[in-house]
Amino acid sequence: MYKLYWAPNTGAFAPDVVLTLTGAPFERQRVDYDSKEHLGEAYRRLNPLGQIPVLQLPDGAAITESTAMVLHLVETFPEAELAPPAGSAARAIFHRWLVFLAVNVYGATLRYYYAERYTSDPDGTEGVRQAATRDLDSYYGVLERALDPGPFLTGRAFGAADIYLMMLVDWYPPAGALPGLEKLCSALKQEPRIAELRELYGLA
Repeated sequence: MYKLYWAPNTGAFAPDVVLTLTGAPFERQRVDYDSKEHLGEAYRRLNPLGQIPVLQLPDGAAITESTAMVLHLVETFPEAELAPPAGSAARAIFHRWLVFLAVNVYGATLRYYYAERYTSDPDGTEGVRQAATRDLDSYYGVLERALDPGPFLTGRAFGAADIYLMMLVDWYPPAGALPGLEKLCSALKQEPRIAELRELYGLA
């Protein structure tokens, strides 16, 4: 059975939704972020960087990086149809957007909220944050244009990349004001299982 180590307001949300939609049996193990459980020795044996989430596979292996979890799950459970068929052009586009979100948008979001991590100069944090805002606005502009006609990144049906995108939009509210992104997020929120998990994670 899968085990997902999670906490509210972390990147655990996307793999949690994907796991739920696949119907695979799994359990959630909440990590107490406030008490810094993720920085303790036991958790660091799972993820040396102390980051949340971690996904423990049925064979006991543990993987980090929410994008890697999503990719593993869509490949393991193709019947859930959360990604286009393997080997298709649409699958290549799916990979493109998921990597774009993980590398560019997620990275800029971290710089936006944790600017102090990205400079050794105490006076440099505001510059890091301003650059992150510039980058986020640019990246979400690219995504907004990609959603025409949409309503999802790979066409008419939603998939794991759209779930990942919704998670990131939650973290950067200005993106939610863009019409295409607002339409995508609103549509996903209508899915009962996604709505239930949003409540679990403390999302509006």
